[in-house]
Amino acid sequence: MKELLIIAIGSALVNNVVLSQFLGICPFLGVSKKVETAAGMGGAVVFVITISSFVTGLIYKFILANPAILGGKLVYLQTIVFILVIACLVQFVEMFLKKKIPGLYRSLGVYLPLITTNCAVLGVALTNVQKEYSVLAGVVNGFATAAGFLIAIVIMAGIREKIEHNDVTESFRGTPIVLVTACLMSIAFFGFSGVI
Repeated sequence: MKELLIIAIGSALVNNVVLSQFLGICPFLGVSKKVETAAGMGGAVVFVITISSFVTGLIYKFILANPAILGGKLVYLQTIVFILVIACLVQFVEMFLKKKIPGLYRSLGVYLPLITTNCAVLGVALTNVQKEYSVLAGVVNGFATAAGFLIAIVIMAGIREKIEHNDVTESFRGTPIVLVTACLMSIAFFGFSGVI
């Protein structure tokens, strides 16, 4: 239990996928204009990363690395298999949002299908394999990493909403002030490095 807690805190705060590892920057910068949209994207990413961590963990353990199946020599297929699993899960999320929450589906726009190519999702699946996590530890790592993404994108959206109402120098309007904000957030999250 202690190990799982350390994995969760480490993945969510200390090694935040966006602010420490710099994975998933595209949706982080693109969808963080409004808190509601950012929370929706974060929720979709939490679902996809958590479920993909579980499914890819099972596939890796029982098929790709299983010594009973070709002596465990299918490990080289892990990236292709993980991408296919992630693509299927994103399609499921897209169909669900289109049917049940069409407003959020429209506001996420092109960024929803881009979860498939979000390097954070694939990065978590590969990290679980590289660190030799069990399926449970991989799911905890996936959920915590996605929760860290959700925290970062919602904080960024809240800051961006406040920035819109401030008088920002002409040369810093738009993307420059967003990048400066992301840098300051990274520095702030660096303070969590002493926790673990």
